[in-house]
Amino acid sequence: MKTIAVIGLGRFGFYIAKSLSRLGVKVIAVDNDEKRVQEISEYVDNAYIVDSINKQALEEIGVYNLETVIVSIGENIEASILTVMALKDLNNKTVIAKAINSTHGEILTKIGAFKVIYPEKIAGRMLVKKLIDNMSVEEIDVSNTIKIIKFVANESLIGRKISQIELEFSNLKIISYKANSMWSTQVDSSYQVKKDDILVFLGESENIKVFYKNLKIFK
Repeated sequence: MKTIAVIGLGRFGFYIAKSLSRLGVKVIAVDNDEKRVQEISEYVDNAYIVDSINKQALEEIGVYNLETVIVSIGENIEASILTVMALKDLNNKTVIAKAINSTHGEILTKIGAFKVIYPEKIAGRMLVKKLIDNMSVEEIDVSNTIKIIKFVANESLIGRKISQIELEFSNLKIISYKANSMWSTQVDSSYQVKKDDILVFLGESENIKVFYKNLKIFK
């Protein structure tokens, strides 16, 4: 199960944490306000009263080496900046941080935030959709050990030729793909995968698990 930490449980952060949890994501929710933590605790797997600038405290509750962390701290710009710095020191890969103005946003970007969001410009529900888009995978069991999988190409595959993908994942076979709203079963190995393409693979279950792990596709 994919784990995402949400730090700061104001209106925006609370909505994000609650929505992700309802979509099957394991959420670690963090705030220094006891009331907010109590309110979110009925919706998420783990909720903690923690000072998010404290690296040791973050590490103790599991906020390290995560694929995604969302920082939704409100008006306290200093706490927001120090939290992002702590998260990067703890090897969290993708830190998405809320900013209250462009100067705040520029600082967050310079210290390592992968993406800066402005709540007045992007609704919380749009961020949730973006976070879970790459998790949509369909599987068909061909036998006890063979599966067909279908999913929208993620960033790891976009821009690569089918021949390159099959060379790297030699135990899997691309049997079809959808590009520009058209399905093709005559696979062109020179075709370069584009955003929103749908790929269909055939392979053994164990090899598909390795494929998921390497491409950070979560089931």
